[in-house]
Amino acid sequence: MTKTVLCAIDGNLHDQEAIRLSVAIAAGMDAKLNLLAVDHVNFDGRSAPVHELGHQKVQELLTKSRDIAIEAGCPDPRMTAVAGRDIARAILNYAEEQHVDHIVLGTGEKMFVERLLIGSVSHDVVLGAHCGVSVAR
Repeated sequence: MTKTVLCAIDGNLHDQEAIRLSVAIAAGMDAKLNLLAVDHVNFDGRSAPVHELGHQKVQELLTKSRDIAIEAGCPDPRMTAVAGRDIARAILNYAEEQHVDHIVLGTGEKMFVERLLIGSVSHDVVLGAHCGVSVAR
């Protein structure tokens, strides 16, 4: 059975560290690497859903991330994009559906009050994951 490491990316400053860490973990596990971009979708109830990134920016993010992974030593990372209202839930659902063995993601610098009000994707993924999770800073 092939093992898989999932690296969730969103274009923040910590993506590069997360990608490099995921390449190292995948190499150590003899696993495939999957780069996952989640396009956050907002619903206001009165209009059509609004994608935070959109298709073109997601593709640019995945291409840039693939290049970083290749430079770090992963010759053929898989690239996947999903859209979702809840980013953490989208990552967790994808990881469960694909039987991912380990999740890697970056975390941003949020103030305590901001984390209380809007939450933290990395925190929610760590609490909800069916597998190991590494958080890069």
